[in-house]
Amino acid sequence: MKALCWYGTNDVRVENVPDPKIEDSRDAIIKITSTAICGSDLHLYDGFMPTMEKGDVLGHENMGEVVEVGSGVGNLKVGDKVVVPFTISCGNCFFCQKEMYSLCDKSNPNAKVAAEAMGQSPAGIFGYSHMLGGFAGGQAEYLRVPFADVGPFKVPNGIEDEKVLFLSDIFPTAYMAAENCGIEEGDTVAIWGGGPVGQLAVKCAWMLGAGRVIVIDNVPERLAMAEKDGNAETINFDDVDVYDQLMEITDNRGPDRCMDAVGCEALAGGKLDGVLDAVKTATFLATDRVHVLRQAIMSCRKGGTISMPGVYVGAADKLPIGAFMNKGLTLKTGQTHVQKYMPMLFDKIESGEIDPSFIITHEMPLDAAPEGYEMFKEKQDNCIKIVLKP
Repeated sequence: MKALCWYGTNDVRVENVPDPKIEDSRDAIIKITSTAICGSDLHLYDGFMPTMEKGDVLGHENMGEVVEVGSGVGNLKVGDKVVVPFTISCGNCFFCQKEMYSLCDKSNPNAKVAAEAMGQSPAGIFGYSHMLGGFAGGQAEYLRVPFADVGPFKVPNGIEDEKVLFLSDIFPTAYMAAENCGIEEGDTVAIWGGGPVGQLAVKCAWMLGAGRVIVIDNVPERLAMAEKDGNAETINFDDVDVYDQLMEITDNRGPDRCMDAVGCEALAGGKLDGVLDAVKTATFLATDRVHVLRQAIMSCRKGGTISMPGVYVGAADKLPIGAFMNKGLTLKTGQTHVQKYMPMLFDKIESGEIDPSFIITHEMPLDAAPEGYEMFKEKQDNCIKIVLKP
């Protein structure tokens, strides 16, 4: 089959690789009909994620048609149309039983490697390093899905892929991020990052009762989408000091809830801390650029909450921990418990309350994936979200 393979920083290639096979009774094989390039894929493309190996197949936002099932999979049959969560979860362990699916104790065969870096291992993830399982991803023609009796979510054959594809990751990620904010009726919510997760988080913040939503970015098409499709206010961090602007428009109190939807590759608009972060990561003195998290800590109102769906991979430098403690802030983080949210969010799509496909700006064949990665990274051609069609 054809698959998009990682070969190093800024080097991905479409190659022929062996077709996946059933390896366990709880496996299924999916013929991919749609897969997407995610912002967190860029952390792999840019070389930030450790334990990648040449030839690894990328892709964790996947859906398609079931073409084979193992003997232990009773809930799926050949021909079913399914969306596949990016997290791989057993359904039986302590964490899965608590619906903390991204913390599954059983799905990462390389748990010891992850535990060395993190203390304990989270769940395995499709196409996202050997530390997180070494599982082949779905930017390919076919995908092996472990624990297929727990993960894939069946959708009607008549519904367009584009409406439901993002149930695999970024729609539940945006919803959980908004939920983690602890939004109370009428709250002001500030969201750093107007990429796909940020755009969907705007919609989710309104669903949960926000009275005001502010998006912070510097990409014109992202800011325009947040205003037009999300009814959000916007701040271009190239034009103003974000902290000063947030203070001015909140009567010097700060936003009630802040969200870091950027993660480890934050830009800083020329701010000194961001310049130092860039130098340190370029010279391997640090792993993460945390300008946005610093800014959220300083900007959030006293007693407020910061939600962090943005992906981080290692250690942060010079976080204002004193401000965090003395302001009485709460920080909630985590990979998304996708399986928990899929049924409820599908109902919102099916009822017409939301159509997540509004974020799609480009569709491409799988063969064009290397060009798609570069376009997405460099924000060319007004690109916000790319869907690949194997």
